[in-house]
Amino acid sequence: MSHTVTLLMSEFVTHDVKRLIVSKPEGFWFEPGQGVELAVDRQQWREEGRPFTPTSLPDDRVLEFTVKGYPEHAGLTRELHALPAGSQLLMSEPFGTISYQGPGVFIAAGAGVTPFIAILRDLARQDRLAGHALVFSNKTPADVICAKEFRHYLGERCILTCTRSSSPGCASGRVDQDYLTEHIPDFDQHFYVCGPPGFVEAVNGALQALGANSEALVYER
Repeated sequence: MSHTVTLLMSEFVTHDVKRLIVSKPEGFWFEPGQGVELAVDRQQWREEGRPFTPTSLPDDRVLEFTVKGYPEHAGLTRELHALPAGSQLLMSEPFGTISYQGPGVFIAAGAGVTPFIAILRDLARQDRLAGHALVFSNKTPADVICAKEFRHYLGERCILTCTRSSSPGCASGRVDQDYLTEHIPDFDQHFYVCGPPGFVEAVNGALQALGANSEALVYER
């Protein structure tokens, strides 16, 4: 790992997602959408690094990570959620193939939305949100990360769907070919896709079946 950083604070943003604020190394830079590898600087965890995406903006003075915890697994996310302020983390240089290519539709499932948070925040800061939409799938309304922020940015172009239950503003259904046909009028644009591998594969296949150009699909390759 290239850097040692300090956990400054953490707080819940949903019932199982925490916002972690860590110190930022001098000169560190990333493109919105890129990830880094994080590990806890303790003997039993130093070799247990996993990829996470900064959800802060590149020129912020600190780094923010939005981390979903899996308490049923004795893994890194559970350890990260339990860390007190002042703990040390190891962090790699940034990497990844998700980056902003132009106006289009962001399609995410669960914690897969995290690469898009920094991209949308960057677009909002530049007043360039016109022409963008978000399709965001979760299990239940309680699982939706940054729902108010996304609605503020995109209004009716923030399309939330839940696979197990629904509520006002979060319809029920799965993101498949029929769903995409219903909610997206134009497939000649960029599509940014992130989530579990099966979700990404299925959505990319559906998009191409509906006429999307494979070169306009932006996802972690």
